[in-house]
Amino acid sequence: MKFGVVTFPGSNCDEDMVYVLETLLKQKVERLWHKDTDLKGVDFVVLPGGFSYGDYLRSGAIAKLSPIMTSVIEHAKAGKYVMGICNGFQILTESGLLEGALLHNNTQKFICKNVHLKPANDTTGITKGLDGNKSYKIPIAHGEGRFYADDATIQKLIDNKQILFQYVDEKGEATEEANPNGSLHNIAGICNEGRNVFGMMPHPERAADRDLANEDGKAFFESILNYC
Repeated sequence: MKFGVVTFPGSNCDEDMVYVLETLLKQKVERLWHKDTDLKGVDFVVLPGGFSYGDYLRSGAIAKLSPIMTSVIEHAKAGKYVMGICNGFQILTESGLLEGALLHNNTQKFICKNVHLKPANDTTGITKGLDGNKSYKIPIAHGEGRFYADDATIQKLIDNKQILFQYVDEKGEATEEANPNGSLHNIAGICNEGRNVFGMMPHPERAADRDLANEDGKAFFESILNYC
């Protein structure tokens, strides 16, 4: 599979993503610049974490206007794969490719720590290869990660099995204490109705190397390679 990793001004997880995909997983990777419109024939576009355009206005609100996003939106609407992590998730909601919004954490503080995730379904390429009974330890690093949508949208996400991941404790329970930012329904990631656009706040690319003493995140990418 050929991946494209987009760099916006302020991206800081783009090279981490390239390292995981190219070095650890031996995949072809194209570096895509925000001012370009050519996706260089990639199969799967990744919008990485960071602080695109300094998070001015709202996180992702300016990045959605970058020239490359016109091509990314066309790519997604053609049924091809797009994934946004952290700031990338915010860009996807701002662009209308995913529903809902990412608001300021309920603590009003930036949070950087390990959390536990549990896949909420096994119907997407990023979740099919995961163990539904396992709590995956994955880092978060965000100030605006509180997923919000109106009641009708939340129910639609539940009914359509568009919720990818929920924040849970080590035992796999989606408790209030396990929710780091106040996200509704403990939502840590969702997909679109077509199941080809994925968004998540936690950073699996930061937990994919044994040198970091945590390879839980590697399973997310292996699932993509096997089922996308």
